[in-house]
Amino acid sequence: MGLGKNKITGETKIPRHIAIIMDGNGRWAKRRFMPRSYGHKQGMERMIGLMERAFALGVDYITVYALSTENLKRPQEELEGLFNLFRNHFKEYMARICARGVRLRAVGDVSLLPDDVQRILRQSEEDTAHFEGKGINVAVAYGSRNEIVHAVNAAVEKGEKVTEESFSRLLYTADSPDPDLIIRTGKEVRLSNFLLYQAAYAELYFTDKMFPDFSDKELDKAIVEFSRRTRRFGKTDEQIEKKK
Repeated sequence: MGLGKNKITGETKIPRHIAIIMDGNGRWAKRRFMPRSYGHKQGMERMIGLMERAFALGVDYITVYALSTENLKRPQEELEGLFNLFRNHFKEYMARICARGVRLRAVGDVSLLPDDVQRILRQSEEDTAHFEGKGINVAVAYGSRNEIVHAVNAAVEKGEKVTEESFSRLLYTADSPDPDLIIRTGKEVRLSNFLLYQAAYAELYFTDKMFPDFSDKELDKAIVEFSRRTRRFGKTDEQIEKKK
């Protein structure tokens, strides 16, 4: 497929909410005989670049899978490297993005993180709480099954039956629409406990690119592919055409 076919044009349908599983940072670094922490640093820089590109294209919400609950079982040295990224770079990087009027939310069981990292995330949330219409969800210490169990327990405590709509409001992502497009880098073809409930009708896009190599052009390519797809939401082609 020629490169020109992957360019964003005025006819391209831009997803309102993109979620990204940022996989492959450690493997990318290993191939370069560098420590995994170097890959995570490059991944954070690429994450910021992609956010800037996505918002410039008209995306309203971005959710990034930064650290899963399963990742917390990794060697302590690697975890400290990840936590140091939050300590040393997160606030500075996010200030660049949130200056656009973007609200930041940390979604996950943040209580599992070191106290100082929790404070950094909470402060970023407070600093951007007044923004509306655009948002970043940083999924950290996040697991979708844990999220669903948390929501179920919240419903039980209220003693109320739930609908799909009311249950969605009990999830960590309550303030965001469901993702339209989920991108996973790094060759793996699975969701890995990410947004399982919210992903019911998301379009999925998988690429062999390791996350630090997932350029703005690669993002454009994913969005163009999304634009080509017909989202039926259970309806027939005829029903979709009639609605146009």
